[in-house]
Parts: sequence; structure tokens; C-alpha cells
Amino acid sequence: MPEPRPHLGEPLALDLLNTRWIAATGPQDLLTDLTGLREWLADNGLDLPADEATLHALVRTREAILRAVKGETAEDLNAVLAHGRIRRSLTPNGPASLPEVGDPAWLPGWLAADNLLHLLASTPDRIKQCAHPQCVLFFLDTSKNGARRWHSMASCGNRAKATRHYAKKRHSE
Repeated sequence: MPEPRPHLGEPLALDLLNTRWIAATGPQDLLTDLTGLREWLADNGLDLPADEATLHALVRTREAILRAVKGETAEDLNAVLAHGRIRRSLTPNGPASLPEVGDPAWLPGWLAADNLLHLLASTPDRIKQCAHPQCVLFFLDTSKNGARRWHSMASCGNRAKATRHYAKKRHSE
């Protein structure tokens, strides 16, 4: 079982990317089994079945989102999005936008891919990877001026500051 995830609470697409991280014991991946899938679904309030097909689809979606965020290709993300659509309707509670997917295994991944589209449409320059060289986590920069560099100042930010401090101290000796 991987160590507890270090960074929760990001938008769905970025939280999916953050199912991989580097711990003191080495690389971790939450999505290696159904237990991890159940945990990710629960962390994101998705009351959906956790089976092998869903796990496979979610891992494929994670790779597609990563490639899209890094600007490598949109093709894989578009392939994920092709599994579903938004159906608009009028309900007794008013207008509704409901996701529809042909294969239920793709619903969590499709929701994450759709979330990435919303982030890219509204705040593309605020989707960032932590600036610490040994960190692979992503975050949505919600700071006022958009200058946040670390997924967490308490962990990666402090490690970077300590590294700079010790390097400066060694250089002056």
C-alpha cells in the first residue's frame, strides 16, 4: 500500500495527476489496485463502482491529462472525451447538464478530462507543477498574483529554501 497522498483538494483533473508522487521511500502510485481506486473515488466524492475496467480507464486518462498539461498532445485527451458527452435537459429543478458515457468504466476518467477542459478554458496559466525538482505534484495556483511555485510551502517550499540556505552558507565559508 502506498504512503498517504501528500496533496489533496485540487480540482479533479489535477487530483488525478497527483495519484503519483515521490515519497521518502520512493515513487508511489495510488492507482495500482482497486483499493487505491476506491480511495481516489471516495476522496473526490464519486460514488461509483471500482472495478478493473474503471481502474484501467482512469490510468489511461491520467496519462492523457499529463500529456495535455505538458503540452505534448491533445489526441489522447480527446480520445478519453470521445467516451462521453454532456446532455443538457430541463428538470423539475431547472436546467441540468448531465454527463453521459457509453461505458460506465469511463465515467470517472471522463469527468476528470472534462474538468481539465474547464481549467484550460478559465485559468490555463494557473495549472502548475510544483517547482521543487524532486516533486511531481500539480496544483491550481489560486494566489492573488499567480506567483505560487510550490504545491505546499510547508514541504517543497521549505526544502528548497533550506537547500538554498545551505548552499549559500557553504559558498561563503
